[in-house]
Amino acid sequence: MASSVSPPRGMRDYLPADKAKREYALGRIRDVYTRYGFDEIETPVVEDYSRLHGGLGGDNEKLTFSVLKRRLSADDLRAAADSGDTSAIADLGLRFDLTVPLARFYTTHRGELPPVFRAIQIAPVWRAERPQKGRYRQFVQCDIDIFGEPGPLAEIELISATAAALRELGLSGFTFRLNDRRILTSMLTAFGFDDAEHPGVLITIDKLDKIGIAGVVAELREREATASAIDALERYLESLEGTQRGDFDADQIRSLLPDGVDDEVIRELAGIGGAVERASQTAGAAHGDAPLVQFDPFLVRGMGYYTGPIFEIHHPELGYSLGGGGRYDGVVGRFLGQDVPASGASLGFDRIVDLIEMDAARHDEAVVLVHDRDVDPATLVALKTELVGRGARVRLEKRVKNLTALLDRVTASGFTGFAFVRAGHENADDLEIKPLG
Repeated sequence: MASSVSPPRGMRDYLPADKAKREYALGRIRDVYTRYGFDEIETPVVEDYSRLHGGLGGDNEKLTFSVLKRRLSADDLRAAADSGDTSAIADLGLRFDLTVPLARFYTTHRGELPPVFRAIQIAPVWRAERPQKGRYRQFVQCDIDIFGEPGPLAEIELISATAAALRELGLSGFTFRLNDRRILTSMLTAFGFDDAEHPGVLITIDKLDKIGIAGVVAELREREATASAIDALERYLESLEGTQRGDFDADQIRSLLPDGVDDEVIRELAGIGGAVERASQTAGAAHGDAPLVQFDPFLVRGMGYYTGPIFEIHHPELGYSLGGGGRYDGVVGRFLGQDVPASGASLGFDRIVDLIEMDAARHDEAVVLVHDRDVDPATLVALKTELVGRGARVRLEKRVKNLTALLDRVTASGFTGFAFVRAGHENADDLEIKPLG
């Protein structure tokens, strides 16, 4: 039996039309982020094993592809297998996101960077996921991050720039759901959960949309969390069932929360939402009846490093988010020894490309020169070079019997016109360029 020639599970090949579409989208995203004042950087695809397993990545740390140390012996491998400790045989790993590498980058180059540093990172990451629709083992993240800005200006800039990038790609109908980790912590304390229970309780609450109130309560009881606190949470969730998630008015947000949440945090979050809506209106963006931002008291975000405002991007055509982000003031401190204000936003690029419906491969002029077999190669290349010099995209194709199939193929590749080249054609002005499509 022939062996499989498919790419590894959870990873994909891209045909020319797909690749052109992806590069088009990446170019538009880069352009928007650059215009919003961000600078692009690049980091290695691998980081130290210990750095990737330092407690910053949450469950993603379990999905790291590790790189074995060199010159391992059979005894080393047996010892690791017996102990179950893979750290003994691995010293590097493929990055599972771009935030941990960025924090390391900032620590390394802090002296060369401005006081407030706005970074773009667009690169592949790897996670040993179970492949399924919308979830891959290799995928591209488009991140923007701001270091050194302690106030809500960072979140306002990040969300506004991200919304502009999505609109640049022709997407609409998306919503940013906002919350704050401090609100979540205050809520859990108000319900009566011990501080040590908070991480596990948040993991369960994060499943609310999938398993419902009954499922959340049942899982918390299995966790043996504080019984009275579970009862209080259940009553709270039931009281909000069917309630529309709130607009960004401080009073409206307060009405959706139990007592004990800091009013200053609520005002800050409401200010972020209001500023984003104002910026969107200034840009002339239309959202129909739906606001661009909504308050979601149950938004958790899985990463354990978030310390303040958090957000996710939702689209009505998808059952999963298009991206998200938030404030993570403590991450750089793990490397630097002192905390640095930091906030970031990440787009799930592969999911976004699946939503885009446009012929992204098209240029203003993309011409196929269909030539007879007896045309001198030097003439063909001279004609091609002349058209390329005028700014066109040009491909040479030999004339075949089934001309319709050839023209259909090049049309699908984004070409907009074609011309026949015969012996005697000496310059591009001699060609009759006909439209395709």
